[in-house]
Amino acid sequence: MIPRGDRQGAAEHGHRITAAIACHVARAGGSIDQLTQLLLHPEHEGGRHTRGIALRSGQTRALDYIRRVWNSALATVGTTIALSSRHDAYEVLAALRDRIETTPWRGERGRTALRVLRAHLNFAEIAGGPLHHASERQTAEEAGISRTTLRAVYKTVLKPGGWLRRLRVGHGQEGSTWYLGAGSILGHGGPALLSRFRSTQFPPDPALGEWTTPETATTADIDSTVLGHLMGLDAFAHQGLGSAALMIISALHVRQDQTVGELVGTSSVSRATTYRTLKRLADHGLVQHTGETWTLTPRALEGFGVRLPDVDTGHNAAPAEGWGHIAELHGTWGVAARRKALHAAERAAYQEALDRLAEHRSRAVVLVRDGRQVLVPVPRPDEIPPTWHAPGGRVLDPATGRPAADWLVATDGRLILITPSNQRSYDELAAAHAEALSEWESVA
Repeated sequence: MIPRGDRQGAAEHGHRITAAIACHVARAGGSIDQLTQLLLHPEHEGGRHTRGIALRSGQTRALDYIRRVWNSALATVGTTIALSSRHDAYEVLAALRDRIETTPWRGERGRTALRVLRAHLNFAEIAGGPLHHASERQTAEEAGISRTTLRAVYKTVLKPGGWLRRLRVGHGQEGSTWYLGAGSILGHGGPALLSRFRSTQFPPDPALGEWTTPETATTADIDSTVLGHLMGLDAFAHQGLGSAALMIISALHVRQDQTVGELVGTSSVSRATTYRTLKRLADHGLVQHTGETWTLTPRALEGFGVRLPDVDTGHNAAPAEGWGHIAELHGTWGVAARRKALHAAERAAYQEALDRLAEHRSRAVVLVRDGRQVLVPVPRPDEIPPTWHAPGGRVLDPATGRPAADWLVATDGRLILITPSNQRSYDELAAAHAEALSEWESVA
């Protein structure tokens, strides 16, 4: 009898191997008949999963399974690009960056998703391709948001939109394995329904932060590199300047002298939010306007506001003296440091739990004696009392008082069970090692 969890894991592993073989055949220009012949060949290790289906459920069921895997492989190969060199990988990342910068990311949720996607793009550029590794804590620190917000945009925007795929969940000190996609859905998806087509008792999701409006254009024009450099700063945290300021600064960095109407289109920020954000940035001396056009002030990207003599915003706020000064004014100074400290504590606790699990340790019992706590470790199941020890590392049988034939005591006090399988010669051990290595290579 094989436990159900083990059977399910073996089936998933076999399916992944079958899918990989199908993708290879499809990319090489093969056919479904060649794939069928390959998987049903009795000497091909990669077809073990398919032959198991044929043995359990019949040949027809196995052929249907091969057809489904083949159609999925054709779809995957048709929508992906084979990267033959690092130069090709950087070309793909550059095209993806252009697509990100021209995609309208509407609403607060969309702008937060852009920050997360830009963080993954930073990791992918370091890794040299769309395939990269990143943990949730690492991504949250890079994007300057919390893990709760990060998971929300993963689930509602990036994964459904085809921007990100998690290939493997991380474990221990390894982050999750991610793959950057081209994004089949722009922003939150297709155009939203008008209010006359739905009851006014059910307004749009408040998590979007804004009502969907047709005033923003279908394309945007921002500099995501600037956004990637600024988004982790405390000044752009929640309750600070926010993501809307990131979008407007990135849009003005691409093209100066934009009107409010033009900024609504290039930054994908609604008109009301654009006016509020420009007023906030002007109070800190980071933007200035001449007539109806707005521009970034000198050293604005460094967080140093410049109040020019001919600029009058009607407010008496002092120019900014750096991003830290802006964060102090908004009460967000130290948010990133506290987030990193929290994540460091969580990592330490997680690693301690992994170490305890690896050692099969259990919690100690706490006794109170004379007003103080005393920790009494719980004995492990394989620990034996000292009175059971016999000369030569043997174990005394408490029932007979004689050494047990099948048990030994290790140097750390643990029991060792001696079975006939342990009594092997060197040749038998070498043969078993070769057999195990062959099985591993055939599966891999």
